[in-house]
Parts: sequence; structure tokens; C-alpha cells
Amino acid sequence: MSKADIGLIGLAVMGENLVLNMECHGFTVAVYNRTTSKVDNFINGRAKGKNIIGSHSLEELVANLKKPRKVMLMVKAGKPVDDFIEALIPLMEEGDIIIDGGNSNFQDTIRRTKYVEEKGLLFIGTGVSGGEEGALKGPSIMPGGSPKAWEHVKPIFQSIAAKVEDGSPCCDWVGENGAGHFVKMVHNGIEYGDMQLICETYQIMKDLLGLPYEEMHQIFKEWNKGELESYLVEITRDILAYKDADEQPLVEKILDAAGQKGTGKWTVIASMEAGIPLTLIGEAVYARSLSALKEERVEASKIISGPKPKFEGDKKQFIDDLKHALYASKLISYAQGFMLMREAAKEFGWKLNYGGIALMWRGGCIIRSAFLGKIKEAFDKNPSLSNLLLDPFFKEKVESSQESWRRVVTTAISNGIWVPALSTALNFFDGYRQERLPANLLQAQRDYFGAHTYERVDKPRGEFFHTNWTGHGGTTSSTTYNV
Repeated sequence: MSKADIGLIGLAVMGENLVLNMECHGFTVAVYNRTTSKVDNFINGRAKGKNIIGSHSLEELVANLKKPRKVMLMVKAGKPVDDFIEALIPLMEEGDIIIDGGNSNFQDTIRRTKYVEEKGLLFIGTGVSGGEEGALKGPSIMPGGSPKAWEHVKPIFQSIAAKVEDGSPCCDWVGENGAGHFVKMVHNGIEYGDMQLICETYQIMKDLLGLPYEEMHQIFKEWNKGELESYLVEITRDILAYKDADEQPLVEKILDAAGQKGTGKWTVIASMEAGIPLTLIGEAVYARSLSALKEERVEASKIISGPKPKFEGDKKQFIDDLKHALYASKLISYAQGFMLMREAAKEFGWKLNYGGIALMWRGGCIIRSAFLGKIKEAFDKNPSLSNLLLDPFFKEKVESSQESWRRVVTTAISNGIWVPALSTALNFFDGYRQERLPANLLQAQRDYFGAHTYERVDKPRGEFFHTNWTGHGGTTSSTTYNV
């Protein structure tokens, strides 16, 4: 029997679909699952008659592979990944490759890369985005880890990845150790922001404008033909048109308590550690947390009152304003995500290709959109671009959206409509464009109560001063602050 090009462990729906995708592109795949009945069911079901080899033990899986052996883990993040790594290392030889394709924390991937390399093997931690359909038809793949491993998996990964219009695969090498999983984490954070922005837009349409579902469906359908064209706008269009058995909109019957798996939270934690203001993604994560307080909110709604939404303007104009507000806010979400990647690249020594990352997100993944082509162009023109808002195309787009954006946020707030993401996006924009913020007063306060020192505008950066504000304090200062 001929040996397999790659092995895959974990036959849940993502694992199965990736295997079928690889086989469809001419690769022979060996598969294993801890519950071995899943292997038999797969081989006798969806994999029947295909170049897929079932294995009932890790030893059998490894024996079925060509050298250098490549084993991809599609298992739950955390301890299961470490357990499989420990079990595989004794069965593999120098130069063999272990690939973690799950949603692992990038810090775990940094640790695992070092550990596996010390054992003489190579390691890849790769983000895979696109859900079940993407896994089968072409996901976005973001690999990082041991650079020497890339040449061995590149033909497989780039074959199965989504392709953009010119045929370029939505997959390229991201960087060393945890870079691939970091980029996937940021992708998921942006996804949180995008989804929250769309949800707020929907709530404004429903609760403020009083639009019926069919009209909202038509608006999203129209938006998906223009500059807002994206996977998330597309699926929102479809969801709003979907009827339950009684011909009522199904979405109305879904409980308004959001779930989350943690990658958005990781993005916000990473931003706090790096000192990068990912305000929009932070609000999107907290929005899910607030939604989960369903019972408390039901009680509060009986006790606390606010303005009764009442719209008296031009609905057609306001819907156009909504489109511009959504576009501008989405740009802030991406701008913040790229700011975080730039800071992480400095901290961890990664040479990230930001235009290449935008290309990887152009197809296959959840945040794919026409928008990303423009982001790639911006970084192709200026690889050292510090913020997307400074690119001429996006500068013009945001500035021309300002009036609409401000009308939407102020109208929503004055009518008591909850818009945490749309409003924080506008606040970030207003903060980022200010030459002077009131942090001078904040530094004075810190120095007053804690002798934390401050810098002066009339002195070079890096010189720190302390003032005895009351005349009772001493001249001793605390350690200097971190900006």
C-alpha cells in the first residue's frame, strides 16, 4: 500500500473536511481519532473509495506516512494538544513535523515550537479560518513555527487554501514560533468587532427605524454588492430572510445571549499587555459578556427606564448614513488589529508581511471582504505604514464618512439604542487624530498622589520631573511610568 503525504488526528467536522479537501487536491491522507469507531465510520462513509487511510493507533498512523512525516492535529486547544505531542515524539524521527491546526493560544505555540525543536522535530502552529465550509472548499491558512518545516507543507497547504481572483492562495508563511496563531487570534478579534458592528446596525434598523425583516434583508443584499461586500454581510443578508416553520423570522426566536470561545478575549489581553488600544474589539468582547447577563437584563428592563426610540428624520438618508458608519467603523477594527500585529512583531522578533496577511484574509476566512484588497494595496505601497488611517485611500474614506458616522452615533445614543462598538470606533478615531489629549492632567494627578513623575513639552522626551504639589511632600519620586 502506498504511504500517505500527511496524517491528520481529530475527525470532528473541521478535521474530516480538511482531509477531504486534501484528498480532492491529489494528496493521500492517513487519519486517526482517539475514538477509533469514528475512523471506521469515516472510512466507510464520506471517505469511501478515496485515497484516505484509516489508522487505529498512533503507531499505525506514523507507519503510514512518507518521510519527513507530517502529522496535523485538529483537536481541542490546550492539554489535548500537549498530550498528542508527547505521544507522537517517541514515534517520530529527526526532521519529522507536528502541526497544530486548532485555535491554540500563541504563547502555547511559542512554548511548543521550542520544546518540539529541542527533541529534534519541527513544529507548525497554524490558524485555519473559514469554518466547516472553508475547511472543505478552501480555508484561509496562517502557518508559523519552525521555518524549515514550511517547504514540506507548503504544497499541501497552498493547494487546499482558498484562492483570490488571480489564483493566489490565501496561505503563506507568517513567521517563527507563535506568529501564525497570533495572526489567527487577531483575525478572530477583528471578527468579534465586525459581528458586533453589524449587530448594532441591525438593532438600529429594527428598534429605531422600525424596518421589517424583508426590508433589512434587501438593505444588506444591496450593501453586499458594494464596498461593504463581505462574508459576514452576506450571511446577515441570508439570516434576515430565513423563516421558521410558522413563516416568522427565525432570528427573532433566538435567545439574545451570545457565546464565545476565548480568542476575542485573548486578543484584548494581548493588546493590554502590548499597550495597544484595541478599544473596538474590547467592546465587542464585553458586549457578548453583557448579552450573557440575560436574566439580569430582563429584571433591569422592568426597573430602569430610558428614552423611547422615535425616529423623525429621513429614513432613506439615515440608512445611507448607517452604511457609511459601518464601513468607517469596520476600518477602525482592522486598523487596530494591524496596530497590534505591528507591536507584537517588534516584541517577538517576527518579520510579518502585512500586505501578505491581508491577502491571506481575502478569501476562505470569516472576515473575508473586498475591503482587504485595499488593505493589501496600502501595505504594498508602504510596508512601514504605521496605521491604516494614514493611507490616502482610507484617510479619504473615513473623512468622507464622518458626518454620517456622527449622525448615526448621536441619533442612536439620544434614542437610547445600545451602540458600544460604533461609538467606541468613532471615539478612537477622534482620539487618534488629536495632537493633544488630556493625559497631561492625568500625569499631573499621578504625580500629585503617587510621585509617579511626568515629562515636559519644553524638555526632551525621556527626562522625568516631579513636583511637590502641596508643599508638604518631599522630593523623592516613584519609578518612572511606562507609556
